[in-house]
Amino acid sequence: MKVILTADHAGMTVRNEVISLLEEMEIEYEDTGCSCETSVDYPDYALPAAERIAKGEFDRGIFICGTGIGMSISANKVKGIRCALTHDVYSAKLTRQHNDSNVLAMGERVVGPGLAREVAKTWLETEFDGGRHANRIGKITEYEA
Repeated sequence: MKVILTADHAGMTVRNEVISLLEEMEIEYEDTGCSCETSVDYPDYALPAAERIAKGEFDRGIFICGTGIGMSISANKVKGIRCALTHDVYSAKLTRQHNDSNVLAMGERVVGPGLAREVAKTWLETEFDGGRHANRIGKITEYEA
């Protein structure tokens, strides 16, 4: 699995925690997040990263900002992206099992580094169930076309 990771200025601490997790899990990743503490615009980070997933350069992405909302809205504008804003382990598991999400968005101001690690780990380890859920994802894909 190849993961693209990005964050704006408000997601740097959680991004660093996720980097540590990816390295421990030996998952190949690229970090495209900002490295500054001054305010930046989340679409400048979310959109290019989501486009790279849509092109097939990466299997999944983890996007972090202050609340996760801006990153998720931006990512979901890209055709082929199913970004889920998730701040708990249960939702992280179900968004993979039922929705085949390919981007996880989290908000550093909402979830701390420890919980963010658990959410990301669950999301990374959970597979898509397929079955009746594949039909639903197919309807989304058809609509995008």
